[in-house]
Amino acid sequence: MSDQNAKLWGGRFQEPTDAFVERFTASVGFDRRLYRQDIAGSIAHATMLCKVGVLSQEERDAIVDGLAGIRDEIERGEFEWSVAREDVHMNIEARLTERIGATGKKLHTGRSRNDQVATDIRLWLRDEIDVLDAELLRLATGLLDQADVHADTIMPGFTHLQTAQPVTFGHHLLAYFEMLMRDRARLADCRGRVNVLPLGSAALAGTTFPLDRALTAELLGFDSVAENSLDAVSDRDFAIEFAAWASTTMIHLSRFSEELVLWSSAQFGFIELPDRFCTGSSIMPQKKNPDVPELVRGKTGRVVGHLNALLMLMKSQPLAYNKDNQEDKEPLFDLVDTLRDCLKAYADMVPAIVADKPAMRAAAVRGYATATDLADYLVRRNIAFRDAHEAVGQAVAHAVAANCDLAELPLATLQGFAPVIEADVYEVLTPEGSVAARSHFGGTAPEQVRAAVIRGRARLSNAADE
Repeated sequence: MSDQNAKLWGGRFQEPTDAFVERFTASVGFDRRLYRQDIAGSIAHATMLCKVGVLSQEERDAIVDGLAGIRDEIERGEFEWSVAREDVHMNIEARLTERIGATGKKLHTGRSRNDQVATDIRLWLRDEIDVLDAELLRLATGLLDQADVHADTIMPGFTHLQTAQPVTFGHHLLAYFEMLMRDRARLADCRGRVNVLPLGSAALAGTTFPLDRALTAELLGFDSVAENSLDAVSDRDFAIEFAAWASTTMIHLSRFSEELVLWSSAQFGFIELPDRFCTGSSIMPQKKNPDVPELVRGKTGRVVGHLNALLMLMKSQPLAYNKDNQEDKEPLFDLVDTLRDCLKAYADMVPAIVADKPAMRAAAVRGYATATDLADYLVRRNIAFRDAHEAVGQAVAHAVAANCDLAELPLATLQGFAPVIEADVYEVLTPEGSVAARSHFGGTAPEQVRAAVIRGRARLSNAADE
């Protein structure tokens, strides 16, 4: 290669860039991962310039062939990245000129690195969003499959982490399916705002060349063209919105992680995580640590931190582009990498979770989870709810003292708290009776869980068809 210290923008400078400043301001160490998008954007730009008469067909073809060759060099690991050339854009453009001569210098006509990098990031993020959505779909499908299997598996439902009412494990898993469906909807909405073309805005004010931005958008698969050049080159709302989406999705995974950690402990014993998703202890031979859920829970803080970093990056920037915006890439790249890995781990792990049905049911029985069912029973016998609540609370206190469940109290004892109680009360005091009674849309009854699974599969299918 030729002299890599020669700056493509260096015409007005009288001295070389300080070596430290050169390293400090360079972004090629991390933005080189945008090379595919940068080359795709350049090919589309050259094609458009040819159509509007700025480039000849021969010049366009030489540029496209040269860029394709550079892409091959990079993917073979033969490309020499130079810090002196600052970033992915200048490295590729300089190499293009080395390969095809002066024609390579014409590629940058009608554009700036400001609109070029904004385009590259949007192209890259759009591709990554599609990958993330595929992982969300895999995880959502795994949750539905497990919910179907466990539509009638009894477990305690909790509020304040205290036993509240019996639910089915399938119903519990469907709660996370609903979270993921909202995540997918928000991601699709975010993708629409990502998929807007900035290219053609040049540095900030547009260009004097007769660009066909609609053609460039069509070539690159953008839905629309950014309408204001100042906003187009400096906007990072789409990155902040994506980071907010990623943070919300990670919060959902973190909540699930917390439950998996608890449920897999000896104190709960509700589930068994596959060995391949756990590790052992270097000193305690009996340990089986739920490392994947723990790491996902920990990485949530990392993702939320990146959201805060992007917000602070933009909070005081005047229009239009500022060098500050170079700092958008590392948090955004790490956000995507982290979330993609977490979703992959969960999509692989969830279908392999094994539930201990007897342990779950025993826990539901131990916690007086059918107390509300007894109160509802009394209300249906014309006792005011507050009076029923009081009577059942006394019955629970008696059962606690007797170290037994409500269903184990003799009928005469129960009638001492409410004379209207009859022998049929035991039908509502079992966990099975409790969940079966909640047979309405959105309820925990096994038949409702199975119906929700069917609807969920239809929703995934419909979304895939759109």
